[in-house]
Amino acid sequence: MAPWRDDWSRSGLTPSSAEALFRQAVSVSPLELIGEWRGSELPTGHPLDGLLPLYGWIGKRFRGPDEVDPLIFEHNGVERALDPGKLPLGLALALPRMARTEAAVAGFRLMQPLLAASVPKARLRAVALDGVVSAAMIYDDLPIIDYFRRISPTRLIGRMEFRRTRSPFFFTLVRRGPSAV
Repeated sequence: MAPWRDDWSRSGLTPSSAEALFRQAVSVSPLELIGEWRGSELPTGHPLDGLLPLYGWIGKRFRGPDEVDPLIFEHNGVERALDPGKLPLGLALALPRMARTEAAVAGFRLMQPLLAASVPKARLRAVALDGVVSAAMIYDDLPIIDYFRRISPTRLIGRMEFRRTRSPFFFTLVRRGPSAV
């Protein structure tokens, strides 16, 4: 593991350090993302830090440029693509302590079948961010864009911009299985 990832996973990084690492990473084309990816958050003090793993987020699935499952969760060995538009993100941001309670997590797990997506809920495009064109995932029903850059042949760094938060949320994705391209 790279030294910055050791430090990040142990103690987190400042948002400005995370942003600098993202900007140093290499662009990636949308077609290079086709396949399944395992996700991990990268703590920076963002309001969503700790929530995704607590709730069982395991990654993303890119079936094609117009067929993306942006949120794959796992519970009791069952993986489900959830509909981001059905998730109470606003409530989690407004009441972060409540979102981290055992009752909230248990309720979420019980509701997963009702939160499942019946169709893809995002799409991939090449998008410029700070003058660098790279793959980005645009959510269908929420004001969210995930920007991706490559940090190794099988690992990406992601930068999620959600209009309802002041700073980006950072994460990594590691390819699960062979590339589809």
